[in-house]
Amino acid sequence: MEFLYHNNKFFYYLRGFFIMHWPRMLCRNAHSIVDSYLIKHPDEREYVNARVNHYCRLTSPVILPSDSLSVSAFEIPPKVPHKPRNTPYYIDAYEHLRHFDGDCRFVPCFGDVNYVPDVPSLVKSRPICEDASRNENSVLLCLNKIRHFNFINDPYSWSEKKDMLVGRSVVVQPQRERFIQMYFDHPMCDLGQINRHNLHDPRYLKPKMPIGEHLKYKFILCIEGHDVASNLKWVMSSNSLPVMPKPKFETWFMESTLVPDYHYVCISDDYSDLEERLRYYISHPDEACAIIEHNHEFVNQFRDTKRETVISLCVLQRYFKMTN
Repeated sequence: MEFLYHNNKFFYYLRGFFIMHWPRMLCRNAHSIVDSYLIKHPDEREYVNARVNHYCRLTSPVILPSDSLSVSAFEIPPKVPHKPRNTPYYIDAYEHLRHFDGDCRFVPCFGDVNYVPDVPSLVKSRPICEDASRNENSVLLCLNKIRHFNFINDPYSWSEKKDMLVGRSVVVQPQRERFIQMYFDHPMCDLGQINRHNLHDPRYLKPKMPIGEHLKYKFILCIEGHDVASNLKWVMSSNSLPVMPKPKFETWFMESTLVPDYHYVCISDDYSDLEERLRYYISHPDEACAIIEHNHEFVNQFRDTKRETVISLCVLQRYFKMTN
C-alpha cells in the first residue's frame, strides 16, 4: 500500500506529455483565467495578492539579457548522457507559460537553486533573506511537484506512534553528516544513510524506509540538503512532527513563513538541544497535537488546485510586466 503515499508518476508524465504537446492556440489566455476566477471569488483577491507578492519580489523594471528564452521556444531538451533533463521542471513551468503570448521572454533556472541569480529568473528554490530585495531575482514557481508536493493521509494518531525520531536521507552535505555522526547511536533516534557514496561509517548505511514506516514515529527529521528538505511537505501533512533548525531556503511552500515550535520542532543549528526538544513534546502531547493541527491548516492552502493555478499565472504576469 506504499503507493498510496506517493504521487502517481505514470499519470503525472502522461498529463505532462499532453501539456507539452497541446497547441498553445487552444489554451485560454492567462488574463482571462485570472479575471474569471477573481470575479467569482472576490474574497480571495487579498490572499492571492499576498502570495504573489511573496513569490515575485521584483519592484522595478528590468531588461532581460538577449539570450533569454521565449515561451514559443520552450521545450524539454534532448537527453544528454550523464546530465539530468529536469523534465518535471519543464512540465510544471510550461503548464502555466503556455497561457501567455509566445513572444514573452524569461530566464529559467532549474534544479536545486541555493543562490540568487544575477538576472530575474524562474526558480524552484531560493535562499531566505530578511531583506526581500536581496533575493528579488529569484521568482518562485511551483516546480518539480511530483517530488516535492506530496501530501498524505496518516492512518496513525500522535498517541499511537513511537517516542522516537526517524530519519533516512542522502547524506552528502556537511549539515547532514554532522547530524548522523552526533545521533546515530542515540536511543531516541532511528537514523540511516541511504547512499553508498560518501559513506564515512558503514554502520550508517541502511535501506530506504517507506513513508508508511516513517509514520509510525512521532518525530521525523527534515534537515535541508542542497536546498530545502524535500520531505517537509508530506511530513507536515502527517500526524508526526517535523524536526529541523530554522530553514535557510524556501520554495513555493513558503518555508520562510513557518513559525518555530508552531509548525515544527525547532532545534538549534548545532543540534545540541535535540533530546531536550524531543522529550519536551513527548511530555506535552497537547502542544504536539496543536502543532499537527497548525501544519494541516498550513498544508490545506496548497490543496486548492484552481487557486494555485491562478496564483502561478499572476506570478508570471508580474514577472513579464517587470521584465518588459
